[in-house]
Amino acid sequence: MDVVRIRGGRRLAGTVEIGGAKNACLPIFSACLLTAEPVTIRNVPDLSDVRFMADILERLGATVERLDPHTWRITAAQVATRAPYDLVRKMRASVCLMGPMVARMKRAEVSLPGGCVIGPRPIDLHLKGLSKLNCGVEIEAGYVKLDGSRMRGGEVFLGGRHGSTVTGTANILMAAVLTPGRTRIDSAACEPEVVDLCRLLISMGAKIEGVGSHAIHIEGVEALHGADYSVLHDRIEAGTYLLAGAITHSDITVKGAQAEHMAAFLDKLSEAGLVFEIVDAATIRVRGDQSDLRPVDVITLPHPGFPTDLQAQTCALLALIPGLSIVTERVYPNRFMHVPELGRMGADISIEGPSAVIKGGRPLSGAPVMASDLRASAALILAGLAASGETWVQRIYHLDRGYEKFDEKLASLGADVARLSDTEMPKDLSVEA
Repeated sequence: MDVVRIRGGRRLAGTVEIGGAKNACLPIFSACLLTAEPVTIRNVPDLSDVRFMADILERLGATVERLDPHTWRITAAQVATRAPYDLVRKMRASVCLMGPMVARMKRAEVSLPGGCVIGPRPIDLHLKGLSKLNCGVEIEAGYVKLDGSRMRGGEVFLGGRHGSTVTGTANILMAAVLTPGRTRIDSAACEPEVVDLCRLLISMGAKIEGVGSHAIHIEGVEALHGADYSVLHDRIEAGTYLLAGAITHSDITVKGAQAEHMAAFLDKLSEAGLVFEIVDAATIRVRGDQSDLRPVDVITLPHPGFPTDLQAQTCALLALIPGLSIVTERVYPNRFMHVPELGRMGADISIEGPSAVIKGGRPLSGAPVMASDLRASAALILAGLAASGETWVQRIYHLDRGYEKFDEKLASLGADVARLSDTEMPKDLSVEA
């Protein structure tokens, strides 16, 4: 198993290129099951989650070809009707298979996904939405059994306790495009990744109105055709590199950072006093002269609010800004497992209900830490960039789920970051359980 060693204290400089959005790719790969014709997908990041999804589609009968490191072609001439647990357990996003499988094959059996380290992520809204399309839904022996033989368009409300469901919206969208009649999705998620899925479906022949709003209308069609589509850039990856520049007081340019998808995040950085320049529609430059950063309060919300996927990385920055900051998590309330690890590095953070109370301004020092999830991994590496001494981040397999060559990209900017085998880590530093 690999670890990442960071020797902190260096300023960064240069340009970093942002890849395709993982959270768009996974439902887009699922959507390829909606047609028997080839679908070519470009700007796909080289991530373990993407490879897992490709394996799942292949196991379901699709022909999956990797044309180059960032281009895939998927042809689902035949599609199985059962997605077993040994496939689905690898990745929760595979729950997005339900919609396209039942829409295309008129029946499906998909294993219920397992738990998640950042908190409960129930699929009740997915099942409620499918039932509103007159799809038969049964849960038996750990599987969701779907009967789509009598499906028809309907009114679907997808609002939940923590806002709209992104994967639920994707599932109902994909089910509705091949369902006779007109479907209206109210309280639909409007994340850019959902918009990207809509644009792919439209390019395949789907009839969708209200893209990007909380009210989406779909007129079902008999069949979809193939397409050639390029995935949008990853706003979370872009935000992480902007924070890398901020936390090291560095001057870096992030290409592929689309400001229109990052308004709440950029507004909060501006409130904190961060100096940055929106160079063009897909380029943002962080300035190196960060001398007067201020504490801020952050509340994560579904888009267009502050993204939960940038919460952990933002905590790392706020730990270094003198004063009191409060970060409140409204999407995944348990998403603070990075806090004790930041504490090992000297951060003064306490958890009060759904909020992290950050008494910023204390210097960080390198320490061995443990990554609990994807975004926590990035947060701990960012903290290591600003810390004195060496930081060793373990369980970085989480990192490979959502960041392509994160260590290499940081190194290209001048960071002293190395991916090493865990055998190269001093044994007395290991914090493995």
